[in-house]
Amino acid sequence: MKNFSIYLTLSVVIFSCSPKETPMKKPSIDIVSRVNEYAEYALTADLSQLSDNQRQMIPILMEVSQIMDGLFWKEAYGDKNALLESLPDEATRQFATINYGPWDRLRGDESFVTGVGEKPAGAQYYPEDMTKKEFEDFKDPDKTSLYTLIRRNEAGELYTVPFNVAFAEEVNQAAHLLRQAAELADDEDFSIYLSLRADALLSDDYLASDLEWMNMKSNRIDFVVGPIENYEDKLYNYKAAHEAYVLIKDMEWSERLAKFVSFLPELQENLPVADEYKQESPGTDSDLNAYDVVYYAGDCNAGSKTIAINLPNDERVQLEKGTRRLQLKNAMRAKFDKIMVPINNLLIDQSQRKHVTFDAFFANTMFHEVAHGLGIKNTLNGSGTVRQALKEHGSALEEGKADILGLYMVTQLQQKGEIEGELMDYYTTFLAGIFRSVRFGASSAHGKANMIRFNYFKEQNAFSYNPENGTYKVNFEEFQAAMNSLSGVILKLQGDGDYAGVDALFKEKGIVTPELQTDLDRVGAAGIPRDIVFKQGIETLGLQADNL
Repeated sequence: MKNFSIYLTLSVVIFSCSPKETPMKKPSIDIVSRVNEYAEYALTADLSQLSDNQRQMIPILMEVSQIMDGLFWKEAYGDKNALLESLPDEATRQFATINYGPWDRLRGDESFVTGVGEKPAGAQYYPEDMTKKEFEDFKDPDKTSLYTLIRRNEAGELYTVPFNVAFAEEVNQAAHLLRQAAELADDEDFSIYLSLRADALLSDDYLASDLEWMNMKSNRIDFVVGPIENYEDKLYNYKAAHEAYVLIKDMEWSERLAKFVSFLPELQENLPVADEYKQESPGTDSDLNAYDVVYYAGDCNAGSKTIAINLPNDERVQLEKGTRRLQLKNAMRAKFDKIMVPINNLLIDQSQRKHVTFDAFFANTMFHEVAHGLGIKNTLNGSGTVRQALKEHGSALEEGKADILGLYMVTQLQQKGEIEGELMDYYTTFLAGIFRSVRFGASSAHGKANMIRFNYFKEQNAFSYNPENGTYKVNFEEFQAAMNSLSGVILKLQGDGDYAGVDALFKEKGIVTPELQTDLDRVGAAGIPRDIVFKQGIETLGLQADNL
């Protein structure tokens, strides 16, 4: 094994690009009010059905999660401790911790400390002075890998550094802990997955562990860990960010959801787009389950919090086996109660407020994740995968596709009698959800997707606006028509790998209009939280050390 001191020295060099100035809080920003925009929620779950081994495993998985948290800090900003120690008060330190850096993620990555400029589009994955032309001229087959950093040598030339080299100390420690957890696993597939995930952290090859993760059907504990989503890289969407979730399965809810995956092939065939854009067959060796999440770390914990998961992202796994869709029921309930209900009472026409329900919110969110499996993964013109062809716009358009096709799935299944409730419940809850998600800001893929959808639906008269009281009302038939037509627009852009077309769509519709901003300001003035922040850990869960 290579000497760790070499890796540690390399890591110091690789991540020495944090802002050099000593930050001070900007006096014009009320940091306390921004911290208060996040409603605290304690992550707990029913542990009564867990075995002793499973209860012993959870703290180990949380320790691995904390390692992922530290790696994401390096990817998003650089030196966490140096930043926090330089800040003048507890509120600013708390806000920097929520945002994993000195940029407000729900306000387009606006800096909230002096001495720190704009957030680099490529975060810390690339040299900040690197131009796109320089990157495109850089001849290295690993430069677009999800799992490499781009750095300069002493001569100023670009080179790649694999994650397993840049983060050698951390991934070795995480792999060791994962193998400890594997020994405690009661479920054989979960044990194999944890061991393979340990190997993957050391090799940057996640295919085997992703395939094994798809095999897990009955385990009560689940663990999502590693470099996964590519939202943090807004330069190209090439680089993955480290994160982790510790999850406990809700067996009763999961049994109710299991049947929906079987409808994917039929729904794919009926998509409102030309046949060539739906020629791929989605895998159905996948499941749909509900979980209580008991720990968030890294990318998923930064700014707006994830409330549902659709993985793996690897197109090879998706086409062979599909994906697993994990609904984070307790986090979803927190957002509905603390954010959706008050938005509904403020912005939705009084006659339609009864249609905003938790069941509809849960279903819309759930089918968003299922809908990631629909459509097309590889471009029709030989430009590679959709993700590669659309570059930095890929994630936001994919989120827009999942939102709109999720609602399409709800419509189709409700009309088949497979789900209960009025379509107006789902449509009105969907509209209220746009106001919740658009507050994530332009720096969020989900926020951009919602801006596009809001402006498109407005053009199609999918809702009416009452300027006298600032409320919105769903126009049912136009809403449904807009859902179908926007689905076709997005699917075609993806299938064509039409970067220019997507760029134009974002510039035209990925904006907050003055009218919408006025209403969003009313939401803020009413004290409605933008998102949630978690109280979490062993003690919160009731797993004090003396009980293990």
